[in-house]
Amino acid sequence: MTTKKTTDKRLPPWLRREVGKSEHLASIKRILRSGGLHTVCEEAKCPNLAECFEKKRATFLIMGDSCTRGCGFCSVTGGVPTPLDLDEPEKVAKAAEAMGAKYVVITSVTRDDLPDGGASHYATTIGSIKKLIAGSSIEVLTPDFGGDMDAVDLVCKAGPDVYNHNMETVASLYNKVRPEAIYERSLELLGHVKKRYSAISTKSGIMLGLGETMPEVSALLEDLKSVGCDIVTIGQYMKPTRNSLDVASYLEPKVFKQLEKEAQEMGFKGVYSGPLVRSSFNAEELKSSTIN
Repeated sequence: MTTKKTTDKRLPPWLRREVGKSEHLASIKRILRSGGLHTVCEEAKCPNLAECFEKKRATFLIMGDSCTRGCGFCSVTGGVPTPLDLDEPEKVAKAAEAMGAKYVVITSVTRDDLPDGGASHYATTIGSIKKLIAGSSIEVLTPDFGGDMDAVDLVCKAGPDVYNHNMETVASLYNKVRPEAIYERSLELLGHVKKRYSAISTKSGIMLGLGETMPEVSALLEDLKSVGCDIVTIGQYMKPTRNSLDVASYLEPKVFKQLEKEAQEMGFKGVYSGPLVRSSFNAEELKSSTIN
């Protein structure tokens, strides 16, 4: 498989989306704003926002909208975070209920300023949703908690159905893309969850187009499989802000299809690969289609 380097700032045709009409867009935003809540859909400038809001779905971004890290690919604001809103877990649960959600996805900014990285806040949010929405399923997408596995345990013991932690990119690009993260530490986290909480599905996502090679992508998939990762998502990196990392290449849809086949042959239970795929996009359908 080959990729084509690009200096063209224009998006290729397969990445251009018409916004279209969304009957529920305004109502979802009202629900979110009434609780003072944030979503990664908005903060990360996700190209699938209108489609997800139309389905009455959103990925809740808890613990504020300021991150203590500065990853080169991310558009979430860096800086000094605000104090935790202790009412946020209940607000998230009420918003999810108002949206009619039965499958709730929760992520967060990284909070290295907190003793447990915000793990207890995740746990409280999971508990609030379970208490308010009977029969709900919950997927969490967490930071690495600085490698604190006790913090990871706090989240797992709250009982999420899916534990997602994104690798984001290949090992050789970590210093450039995720300078405050460690490749091996992220793998260790996913392995820890699968080893100690086998009933929880583990998941990870990667972006392409940052300068990786296909052998490096294959090696990353092998590493994920070696720690028992169940589900993997693969999407195209798209520069979200002027100050973000440049796109090194736009990969054609056929490359994502080839990687999907490769991951399936490796034995992943669920694979979602495509230019516009994002870690939480169609998360409910992906979990439902996962091979048991």
